[in-house]
Amino acid sequence: MESAIGEHLQCPRTLTRRVPDTYTPPFPMWVGRADDALQQVVMGYLGVQFRDEDQRPAALQAMRDIVAGFDLPDGPAHHDLTHHIDNQGYENLIVVGYWKDVSSQHRWSTSTPIASWWESEERLSDGLGFFREIVAPRAEQFETLYAFQDDLPGVGAVMDGISGEINEHGYWGSMRERFPISQTDWMQASGELRVIAGDPAVGGRVVVRGHDNIALIRSGQDWADAEADERSLYLDEILPTLQSGMDFLRDNGPAVGCYSNRFVRNIDIDGNFLDLSYNIGHWASLDQLERWSESHPTHLRIFTTFFRVAAGLSKLRLYHEVSVFDAADQLYEYINCHPGTGMLRDAVTIAKH
Repeated sequence: MESAIGEHLQCPRTLTRRVPDTYTPPFPMWVGRADDALQQVVMGYLGVQFRDEDQRPAALQAMRDIVAGFDLPDGPAHHDLTHHIDNQGYENLIVVGYWKDVSSQHRWSTSTPIASWWESEERLSDGLGFFREIVAPRAEQFETLYAFQDDLPGVGAVMDGISGEINEHGYWGSMRERFPISQTDWMQASGELRVIAGDPAVGGRVVVRGHDNIALIRSGQDWADAEADERSLYLDEILPTLQSGMDFLRDNGPAVGCYSNRFVRNIDIDGNFLDLSYNIGHWASLDQLERWSESHPTHLRIFTTFFRVAAGLSKLRLYHEVSVFDAADQLYEYINCHPGTGMLRDAVTIAKH
């Protein structure tokens, strides 16, 4: 059985694990594998926001324009498309791209076609909201977990490999212990979200600066190929509990340290729903994400249901990825989005004198 931490990322551990070296997990799970050429990845969440049904065609076209931009040099190695309705009643289309290195993403985002589209005055006047939430964890700053071994979604799609069965799962604290950096670092958060340009209450262009060790979780479900019994398991047992937990975080995030929570459904380029979904959760710290997951009734029900059925899954594909970031490796920018969008809600606006 392998460690979740790749050999080239292992080092003498100064922080102890929660379980003994003799621990054996209750069922098999796997993680994405990459070699030492993968130093840092970029995760770009590029959103289009709209309120009225008559804006849908323009919003879908804007989403297609973003996707078309991915075909330019240095576009992401992998992407997917999602839709969700937030608790203010706004619909959001998010294009999520993954790059294998920071330099290629920087070249792409600063290229004339991409930069000019984002900076155009039309973004302020076309009646839509736009946002980009771009984060770049180093190889030691993210972890993955899959209940399957092929066609990895999300960041796994740019890692190019899959582990054998891994040891660090099936117990509280295992998420943290799959992070290579957890061998020597508690990943403590410091600082606060700050608005450094614009005013969320006014609209227009607003930029938020993140702080060290914000945590981002993407937790996904794929029932596209599931047969009747597994579809029923997901739709009738897992989904209602999952939806309850996600709605709680969406509506009560500040009380538990969750900056933003979006439970999204995957779509195709025309906006048609696919049988895939995932949660996008930004947290003030990994500690607070752990505390909620270990103690809140909605997540405990999700966890116990998964434990009960995990060994028997064949076509229902469940996974997650969790990352933390240095303050310098985050960009949160919003154009004409409502002030409850993403990181805007909890960002502190610095008073101007």
